[in-house]
Amino acid sequence: MNLRIGQGIDFHRLETGLQLWLGGVHITSVKGCVAHSDGDVLLHAICDSLLGAAGLRDIGYYFPDTDSKYKNIDSKILLKNTFDLVKQEGYQIVNIDSTICLEKPKISSYIQEMKNIISAIVETNPENVAVKATTTERMGFTGREEGIVAMAVVLLSK
Repeated sequence: MNLRIGQGIDFHRLETGLQLWLGGVHITSVKGCVAHSDGDVLLHAICDSLLGAAGLRDIGYYFPDTDSKYKNIDSKILLKNTFDLVKQEGYQIVNIDSTICLEKPKISSYIQEMKNIISAIVETNPENVAVKATTTERMGFTGREEGIVAMAVVLLSK
């Protein structure tokens, strides 16, 4: 069995009056991500981890923010298209582990829905997808609620 690991990370600024999407779920929040797409940092980090594990290029190569066809695109579509690229290389997902760093809002009540959405897109069981959340204890740009970060690691098998 051929195993491959990949990691991904994404950052976005937060601004008042924008929607916040995480893991394909609309999160009730005063602030949302400034982005070309819907700004779903979690799905973007997962895309990059998948691409890295498969030895492919990064998310910006396949879905550039300079291309108007990706303006305001639902990141679930980006994840589906990314997963299709990885499947074409003959890989399947063993597991995904991810962490979202933000001060607020608290997102624990949304995590199971995120896991269900992500697992359905990448054709695995929800128990193979971990979504965790943490704060930065009010330190740095995330602690000041100026931005959000998501990190993901994926293990693929062939």
